[in-house]
Amino acid sequence: MGDTQKKLQELSDDYQKIQGELSSAIDARQKLESQQQENTGVQKEFAKLDDDANIYKQIGPVLLKQDKTEAVMAVDGRLEFIDKEIKRFEKQIVDIQQRAEKLKAEIIHIQSQAQQAQQTAAAT
Repeated sequence: MGDTQKKLQELSDDYQKIQGELSSAIDARQKLESQQQENTGVQKEFAKLDDDANIYKQIGPVLLKQDKTEAVMAVDGRLEFIDKEIKRFEKQIVDIQQRAEKLKAEIIHIQSQAQQAQQTAAAT
């Protein structure tokens, strides 16, 4: 019975680690989605501007004038990168969830075996 408890404890620890990984991946995806919304808003604002509009980029405490085409390309590139990262994290989240489900099933299986062993021992 000691081996079963030890195995259950190891699986439980692994499950908790996986839950931590899942939480971190979800947090990262949420941050990316926030950045995506922010950049999409900037992209919409750029679309409203005339081609000769003044655009300034903040670098530290300084505002530097920037060409609209350059600014639009930078935001488009950032959005493309963020989109790829979101997809990567979504895949990672699915993988982590699958690992968690496997561990959960294994824990339940071992627990049910232990209960059956206890009931068999109690009946004799």
